[in-house]
Amino acid sequence: MKAAPHLTAEILDNLNSGHFPDPFAILGPHERDSERWVTAIDPGADRLEAVIDGTAHPLPRQAGAVFSGVVPSGRYLLRGTGADGATWTYEDPYRFGPVLTAEDEYYLAEGTYQRLWKALGAHVVTHDDVPGTHFAVWAPNARRVSVVGDMNHWDGRRHVMRRRGASGVWEIFIPHVGEGTRYKYDILGQDGQQRLKADPVGFGAQHPPETASVVRDITGYGWRDGDWMSKRAALNQRQAPISIYEVHLGSWRRRSDDGGRPLSYREAAVELVDYVKDMGFTHIEFLPVSEFPFDGSWGYQPVGMYAPTTRFGPPHEFRDLIDAAHRAGLGVLIDWVPGHFPTDAHGLGQFDGTALYEHEDPREGFHQDWNTLIYNYGRGEVANYLISNAVYWLEEYHIDGLRVDAVASMLYRDYSRAPGEWVPNKDGGRENYEAIDMMRRMNTAAYAINSGIMTVAEESTAFPQVSSPVEVGGLGFGYKWNMGWMNDTLSYMSFEPIHRKYHHHQITFGIDYAYTENFILPISHDEVVHGKGAMIEKMPGDAWQKFANLRAYYGFMWTHPGKKLLFMGCEFAQLREWNHDRQLDWDLLDRPEHAGMQRLVRDLNALYRGTPALHELDCMREGFDWIDGGNTEQSVFTYLRRGNPEDPVVVVALNMTPVERHDYRIGVPHTGHWREALNTDAAIYGGANRGNLGGVDATNDPALGQPASIRVTLPALSAVIFIAERT
Repeated sequence: MKAAPHLTAEILDNLNSGHFPDPFAILGPHERDSERWVTAIDPGADRLEAVIDGTAHPLPRQAGAVFSGVVPSGRYLLRGTGADGATWTYEDPYRFGPVLTAEDEYYLAEGTYQRLWKALGAHVVTHDDVPGTHFAVWAPNARRVSVVGDMNHWDGRRHVMRRRGASGVWEIFIPHVGEGTRYKYDILGQDGQQRLKADPVGFGAQHPPETASVVRDITGYGWRDGDWMSKRAALNQRQAPISIYEVHLGSWRRRSDDGGRPLSYREAAVELVDYVKDMGFTHIEFLPVSEFPFDGSWGYQPVGMYAPTTRFGPPHEFRDLIDAAHRAGLGVLIDWVPGHFPTDAHGLGQFDGTALYEHEDPREGFHQDWNTLIYNYGRGEVANYLISNAVYWLEEYHIDGLRVDAVASMLYRDYSRAPGEWVPNKDGGRENYEAIDMMRRMNTAAYAINSGIMTVAEESTAFPQVSSPVEVGGLGFGYKWNMGWMNDTLSYMSFEPIHRKYHHHQITFGIDYAYTENFILPISHDEVVHGKGAMIEKMPGDAWQKFANLRAYYGFMWTHPGKKLLFMGCEFAQLREWNHDRQLDWDLLDRPEHAGMQRLVRDLNALYRGTPALHELDCMREGFDWIDGGNTEQSVFTYLRRGNPEDPVVVVALNMTPVERHDYRIGVPHTGHWREALNTDAAIYGGANRGNLGGVDATNDPALGQPASIRVTLPALSAVIFIAERT
């Protein structure tokens, strides 16, 4: 055996132990003293050869699994022979040069790589005319990083990666590895500990509870939603009707004929899309789809931020669902969770042996409410990781909007913390400047892709200008959830009607701030879990009154300024609290009162979409006027909704007591016929069918500051909506 002069005992020991930090300096082909040496590591081989044009050139064993020998010029393959005589031939990964360019390295080091997923992750590519997968991961404080997986028996010695300078990124091209291969990163920290980590930018993952990443080729999808994409800006703007159906895909509907499994993405592309379209909603919003380990988190503790959860199918099938929704004229939003991440061992925590993605100090880096870790937004690479992720979903999956979860927890350093448990900002205050900056940059980047998308903040405080543009000092979101409206009005509805006069302001107060933000009125999953009960159970009274109350409430919601969001099951008055482990109780639709509620929501959506006055000026003061917001004794509310000057005016009357009001006088802006466009007490909705025989005529008798008036019947516990037919 000819000794390899470049292989010292220390190098051999480190190669065999998988601890050598710079394998490309040793392994593969290298010119040494005018000879080409090929060095390889193959723990399964008893003998190893380099084969050029059918001629074998032995690579003598140097020590352990390391082989090295002189090989003539030419493209070679490695051929191993096991102790049992079995042979295998393969490309040497260490003969391939880097895939990432110097420019890539520069922007990765700077933390400004705008489409991070284009550089990092596992990409199925052809490199130097050989098909395979390029792996790249950010782990700046690691001593060495290996790819382990199906391709190498999970052996960290075989595919140690190349470090790319100051960027902290490691990469390797592994030939003939492709779609469906399971893998992780074997990371050796400075503390000498090895950690097996899933890919932070992986495009696929195993089905939980398994935790490996999976190579997925996300290129080459044939989108058919060009018509939608060309016009979605008009359908997401503030003047458009936006009514969102919020869905947890795992429990919307299940396959009783197949073990009770959830629908796949492709099944949902038919069943869910058809249902949402039929119900008249304009958008679907999915609870988080990024891969997550624990079903009970509903996706709000994600690990695979770049991987659509495999629970319902691979990435292209998720695209099938989006594509189908778009072709049906429906927008799609996803819940996006940049506020925190779980502590699971295969996740981002202590990724390279240090607090890389999170803060070192638990007063900044640990979320006490959820036992999760908080991103270090002040680190450029981490902020870029999140901003790129937002862009990724919008660009690669044609998502129309991101609803950003738990924004309040990001805005404030003292969120849910006692004095002494948090670190003030540089000015001694509680605002999290770094998180604020990240959100502004995210919104700027998102809207730069396509101004027709929307971002939505779930923000429960009075932080100013959440939905104002960044250039005027706002956070840059398109919309904000109106949590105050939701809390106040549900509180009001929970009171027995006899007591509602003492809480009248909880209905009227929302208008006082309705135009400070671009609001969405949310009745979300959060209102029907954790002991809060179903929507119908929040209503007081006997069974009939519960349904009448809920119908009146929905009538109020759909006519109040603000876009709409309703969680699945609430549209047909699901009786039990939502359970993520079982499907909705669809059999309730066999009961007339539930079918009537569903029909009401469908008709409210149709009325909302088809009546400009109910949506055009949702975010402008000119769109609303009280006719009478002060009738506390009778708990009656009357108000006007207006659109553009040429649009018919809408008058809404709410009677929040079980007392029917006859000959009730309402001021209106002009004479003429006022059509009763919708009455929540109609028999088709399960009501008592009391009303106004299709409409009333206004007279010149002034009332409540209006020049004309109508006299109407207001059924018990009802919302009645009138539209002017002529002036």
